[in-house]
Amino acid sequence: MGTIFYGTTPIRIEDRALAHLKVVISTKLRRGESFTLSWRHPDGDDVGRETIWIHPSIPLRFVFDESEPAQLSRSWIEDLANSANSSGGIMLVPENLDAAAPRSSD
Repeated sequence: MGTIFYGTTPIRIEDRALAHLKVVISTKLRRGESFTLSWRHPDGDDVGRETIWIHPSIPLRFVFDESEPAQLSRSWIEDLANSANSSGGIMLVPENLDAAAPRSSD
């Protein structure tokens, strides 16, 4: 499990999902765009979901538990980017494993 530090708040997200989110979030922030990020609580935590407002002025840091970068899936990045461009913001959706093979590293 990796961690996004949003300001001083740690948010635990599985490394592979975090690698894909990093690409989409970085792209949006590079463009100066603000948006929401929503996810369901991981197994073992209280049932529920959370949403945060991502803004370029708030410090953001990605920390990965794995030393090697994850192989990225173009289709998963596209799914996340499409949700990022919707009025609901990024919804961390599961990877579609029927999609094409991973294309490159982080």
